[in-house]
Order: sequence, then structure tokens, then C-alpha cells
Amino acid sequence: MSVTIIRVITPILVIAASIGGYALLHAAKPSPQKSPVEARPVSVHTTAVEQGTVTLQVVTQGEVRARTEIDLISQVGGRIVSVSGEFTEGGRIEPGVPLLEIEDTDYRLTVLQAEARIAEGSVRLEQALADADVARKQLRNDPTASDLALKKPQVAEARAHLKATEADLAQARLDLARTRISLPFSGRLVNTRVDIGQYVLPGAIIGRAFGTDVVEIRLPLDDSQLSSLGLPIGFIAPAGRGIPVSLTANVAGAAQQWQGHLMRLDASIDPDTRMLYGIAEVTSPYEHNMSASGMPLAVGLYVQATIEGRKIPAAHSIPRDALRAGNQVFVIDHSGKLAIRSVDVAHSSPTRAVISRGLQTGERVVISAIRNPVQGMALLAIENITPPAGN
Repeated sequence: MSVTIIRVITPILVIAASIGGYALLHAAKPSPQKSPVEARPVSVHTTAVEQGTVTLQVVTQGEVRARTEIDLISQVGGRIVSVSGEFTEGGRIEPGVPLLEIEDTDYRLTVLQAEARIAEGSVRLEQALADADVARKQLRNDPTASDLALKKPQVAEARAHLKATEADLAQARLDLARTRISLPFSGRLVNTRVDIGQYVLPGAIIGRAFGTDVVEIRLPLDDSQLSSLGLPIGFIAPAGRGIPVSLTANVAGAAQQWQGHLMRLDASIDPDTRMLYGIAEVTSPYEHNMSASGMPLAVGLYVQATIEGRKIPAAHSIPRDALRAGNQVFVIDHSGKLAIRSVDVAHSSPTRAVISRGLQTGERVVISAIRNPVQGMALLAIENITPPAGN
């Protein structure tokens, strides 16, 4: 009996002693020394807030269109007997150079007939004047002589007849000149509808052409862009003194640039788009005002326009990348901590932002992305970028 009790109690005592020893050792171990852990600063790219006179720029888009685009219409009828080599799609038009000629035999005969009638009318007038002179001498002592007796109506009729024949001659010569169809401006042909040997009627459309002396770009502007331009609605630039506009587009696999001028603004706002439209002009886009690589500013091309706007003196400007959603800017304070600022934006372009309130000259703003930004977090400026001034 006693042996059994001993066998049961002995393991229990061993376990209890082990637990007691572990507790004694755990209680006697030294406490670990605690040291404060500092947050690792986040590396960011920064730049300084600049102050100076800023010229605002307005960026918009539009399609190039010809200021002059017309249908070519024959003013006389007849068979086409001659066609210029330029009378084809894309052909060049020179002022006064015939594009095609209509058979003029009938019109030359009409001119000869009109000239003959003028000769006849001249003789008739001379005869009427002679008769009137004779009648005036014969009736010089008759105070009651009528105008009819003095041959005055006959003279008036002869004069009117001569003027009518002169008008017929002028019309005949005009019709003869119209058998040679040309335009009074330089341009290009869009399409043609007739060819040599074809008979055309007066008023028939024979093609379509546009002028290349001046092209226009109709540019939409919202209220903010209008404010940046500083121009009134209905603005018209003085002759030769439009506002500079830079036009860019990718053509033939390369970036092309042309220079033009904003010449006027519409006098009303489009009721559908709520936009105001301006008209930029480029002179001689196919000859003298081409891009640096010789590319003309072709009609139908879609271009981006950068317009030079008003100037803001003593303005604070930052890169556009420094402006965050909700008009916020991340600033590094003097202790290297993040300060999230709300600012007032006077103007913003794809490259620069002009700040009217919320920043001081020389403050460092963050231009790189920050993951999970928190007010007061530690930052480390690893690069000092000084962007060019301007907007």
C-alpha cells in the first residue's frame, strides 16, 4: 500500500518542483533594456517655390480650316476645249491663271455683232444731232416751237440706243472673258467635276477650291482660359498685331510647329457647349510659314494651340507635379516634416501652376509621389531641382 502511494506521489512532486524552478528562474531574469525607435524618413524630390513675373499660357485645340473655300462655277455655257495640268485634286491655283477654257467662237461673234451695232448707233446719233441742228436754225424765230419739232426726242432716243449697244458690247466682252475660268487668289483644288470635251451649262459646278493665303483655327475657350488671356468677349486685334499662338501637331511621324496669331474672339458664347471661340490665323501656310522641317500647316489638320496670355507680376509658381488633388501642396518644413497645405491656384497649365495664396518664396515643395502621406511625417530631400522660370 505504501509502495503504491510513493509511486503516485513521486511524479507529482517532480513536476511541481520543475514548475517551481521555472517560475523562480523567470522571475529572476533581468528586464531587457528599451530604446526608442525613430521613424525612417521618406526620400522625396523637391523644388523651391519661385517668385517672379509669369506669362500665363492657354492650351487648347482646334482644326485647321481655309478662310476661303468655294465652289468653282461656270458663268457661261459651252464645250470645254482646254484644261490646265493643275486642274486636278490637290492642284495649285495661281491668281488669274486659267484652269480651263470654254469654246469661245460664239462669244467672239457676239462681240463682233455688238461692235457693228455700236457703229450703226453712232451714225444714227450723228444723224439725229444734224437733224436737230437744222430744225433749231429753221425755228429760231418761232418761240412756240415744240421739242418734237426741234428733234430733241429723236436725239435722246439715238443716245439711248447707242448706250444700249455699248452695254451689249460690254456684256459680250465679259462673256468672252468668262470662257477662261480662273480664280483671283492662290489656292488648291479639292476636287474637279468636268474634263476636256465636256459641255457645261451656265451655273454648273465644275469643282471646289480653297485659298492658301490664310488659314484659320477655331479654338474653344472656357471661362478660366478667357481669364488667363485677359481679353474681353468680342475682342478684335489691331491689323498686324494679333496675340502670338504656337501650333503643334505630329505629322509624318515627327512633331511639327507653326506660328500664328489670335486675331479675334466671338461676340457670343456657344449655347450648347458654353464655350467662347477664338480665331487664330496663319498666313501663307503652304509656302512661307511652314514648320522647321518644311511641313505646311495643311487644311484639316488637328493641332494643339498654346496662346500667350496676360502677365502676373510677383507671382509664386511651382511645377504642375507639385499641385495635388484638391489644390493641396506638400511642403517640407524647417524640421524636415511634411506639411500639407491648401492653396489658391490662380492659373494651372500642363507644366506650371501659379499660386496666389498659401506658399512663400523659397519654401521646398515635394514634386514626387508619396505613398500614404500623413501630416508631420519625416521626409528627406534627395534632389534639388530648379526648374526654369515661366509657365
